[in-house]
Amino acid sequence: MIKEINWGIIGCGNVTEVKSGPAFNKIKGSRLVAVMRRNAEMAKDYAFRHNVPRWYTDATDLINDPEVNAVYIATPPSSHAQYAIKAMLAGKPVYVEKPMAANYSDCLEMIKVSRQTGIPLLVAYYRRMLPGFIKIKELLESGIIGKPESFTIRFFQPPYPHDLTEPKPWRVQPEISGGGYLFDLASHQLDFLDYVLGPLDVVSSVAANHGKLYTPEDFVSAQFGAKNGTVKGTGLWWFTSPDYLREDHMKITGEKGKISFSCFGFTPVKLEKDNRIQLFEFPRPAHVQLDLIQTVVEQLQGIGSCPSNAETASRTSLIMDKITGKSIPENY
Repeated sequence: MIKEINWGIIGCGNVTEVKSGPAFNKIKGSRLVAVMRRNAEMAKDYAFRHNVPRWYTDATDLINDPEVNAVYIATPPSSHAQYAIKAMLAGKPVYVEKPMAANYSDCLEMIKVSRQTGIPLLVAYYRRMLPGFIKIKELLESGIIGKPESFTIRFFQPPYPHDLTEPKPWRVQPEISGGGYLFDLASHQLDFLDYVLGPLDVVSSVAANHGKLYTPEDFVSAQFGAKNGTVKGTGLWWFTSPDYLREDHMKITGEKGKISFSCFGFTPVKLEKDNRIQLFEFPRPAHVQLDLIQTVVEQLQGIGSCPSNAETASRTSLIMDKITGKSIPENY
């Protein structure tokens, strides 16, 4: 148990500017005391703009900072395992960005060290604590649509402008990101379904590169079955679609009704039952990770628990590796 959580960020890049970084100073018993980025000018600038006392260009120096007693890793996925393991071996709890690692094998190594050291390892699948998604979970648990039977995911988006230029963004460099936008974006969708429906399994999948803009697959189709065998689903992702096909839609269907929602758009959650439609509105919060970070802090203080941990997050990495045909460790 740690009374005052003094955070250090490894990789103070764009994701930490608004989504997460400011949240560490807005939670009781939590402070951001150090940041690290390999570019000294950028690290110094971030520390100045966010009133952070110290900055580093080497992750080891941040981990060894005696005041830092918890580490947030916000680098690209290829270095998550390396930094998380180093921090845990130094006795410091870790909160790591999603996806948990570049592949499921790295996730297993991280979990192994967490278990051996007894140091908490938590993951930034923050939709588990966003109000709109909590409402979806509440509706499912209330039984209002009856027993869930199926789900669908449809996510179509045109290429980002930087997908059309060189060098390609790190998110479509598999050696850095683990894969393409499936790993970066669909991981949120798959993790949330794991949360509300239970662990998933892949029945079949097709992963192809239609646009030829980058190396990883940009068109993915998958069929799922829940581990308990009661819920089945489909997912269809196209990351180089025409703009007129743009879509961000998820649906969970039960015996008595259905719930429809967007994963990324913060549009109203729609409940349909008995030929009636009910909408639930939840605006985008200022810092989307704040509510999940609150649970991280409470777990480290010994007064609560975070719903997004290494075991749950690793299941999403396993699903994505299966979808894209990556090598899976034996006896997983």
